[in-house]
Amino acid sequence: MANIKVLIVEDEISIAKMVAMNLKVAGYDTTMFHDGGEAAKALEQEHGYDIAILDVMLPGMDGFALFEVVKSYDIPAIFLTAKDDIASKIQGLKDGAEDYIVKPFEMLELMVRMEKVLERTKKLGDVIRILDMEINFSEHTVRKNGEEIPLKPMEFELLGVLARNKNIAISREELLRRVWSVDYVGETRTVDVHIGQLRKKLALTDHIKTVSKIGYRLED
Repeated sequence: MANIKVLIVEDEISIAKMVAMNLKVAGYDTTMFHDGGEAAKALEQEHGYDIAILDVMLPGMDGFALFEVVKSYDIPAIFLTAKDDIASKIQGLKDGAEDYIVKPFEMLELMVRMEKVLERTKKLGDVIRILDMEINFSEHTVRKNGEEIPLKPMEFELLGVLARNKNIAISREELLRRVWSVDYVGETRTVDVHIGQLRKKLALTDHIKTVSKIGYRLED
């Protein structure tokens, strides 16, 4: 996620830090504000963000008003808020927000939704470089130390999900949904088989970690 800049405006400091920490681990560049007015003022000087994560109930300036400022700089935004009433959801989405997530939330869900926005807005880029690999999504190729390594389609998709969420543990069930587009039905063996193939073909045994009772994590 090199050079993907994320603006986080959240007045609950513990939540802001948790979101920022997880995004930094995955390779995002984050900037935090805890006051809507301060964020709006700072945007006058620096507004080169690729995406914004906004709370609604903020001191200084509420999230809806702040979103109008964010929108003026063509920064796509996701609301992350405890306001779960239908009127607020409709207002946020009707005003042009990319998504509206209600607290409490799962960090991985936020990251998946962010990824979809970044894909749509062409901010993710076609190439990820991690370890000694270059993953090219437009070419659908993987090169290791400059040598192309042939992968089956599902192996490539699985590697892509792991790479775009590097250092984050992803459950087998979530990998099934994101790679094979199926819900968990009690059988995740196919994920394990494909992980085994990636480890073998790309010499990633020491980097694709098994997370006990959860799933897998690609470490750089």
